Amino acid sequence: MPNDCVDLIVTSPPYADSRKKTYGGIHPDKYVEWFLPITGELLRVLKPTGTFILNIKERTVKGERHTYVIETILEMRKQGWLWTEEFIWHKKSCHPGKWPNRFRDAWERCLQFNKQRQFDMYQENVMVPMGDWAKSRLKNLSETDKRRDNSRVQSGFGKNVSNWVNRKMAYPSNVLHMASETGNKNHSATFPLGLPAWFIRLFSKEGDLVLDPFLGSGTTALAAMMQGRHYLGIEIMPEYVEQVRKLIQNPPPKLRLSK
Repeated sequence: MPNDCVDLIVTSPPYADSRKKTYGGIHPDKYVEWFLPITGELLRVLKPTGTFILNIKERTVKGERHTYVIETILEMRKQGWLWTEEFIWHKKSCHPGKWPNRFRDAWERCLQFNKQRQFDMYQENVMVPMGDWAKSRLKNLSETDKRRDNSRVQSGFGKNVSNWVNRKMAYPSNVLHMASETGNKNHSATFPLGLPAWFIRLFSKEGDLVLDPFLGSGTTALAAMMQGRHYLGIEIMPEYVEQVRKLIQNPPPKLRLSK
């Protein structure tokens, strides 16, 4: 692939030592060594104004969380990546269970990396309704609500609550609440269509090229296609490639994108 040709990368690579029957598994202690050559190539093909979204989660080894995700972040920064933001995918429908020393996992990381501080971002595309809080909070404004007050800790950040009067939409937080179910049940590891779709709306425009270097079930490619983006997927398992081809040509009725 040529340098600087991709607008957005959204992917979820095999987690450490997971999916052994499918991908062979990568030992947690070897994960950084395995992953860095790939991120080096992603850095090369991503445009300077592009974004890389990495969905990943630490696994537990001998009763404690392994540090391979943290180590990966630190090594990627040495490669030249900027670790711009961290989004949390709250899995609203995670399965119940009981473990001796922890509770069920209900969230995963979606790490944002960039090549430079200035990058393409279309925040208006992911705005959300203001919510019921606005009806009561903005009904009776005090004098301090009508001016930009400095914060109590003197951080330099302040707010003017009156700016939000009569507004119907607001910018979202960095916590994404989405169910983990998906209409594509033919792969061992899938994420909901809405997850890559949200990042595609935020960090790309129609006609841009979206890359998933671990295509898997094809969710990222499908989300890109449904929103008028070009898509490119890389996958080492031939049977999954064929499944994705069929998925793109004839998406199941249950797979729907909500704005």
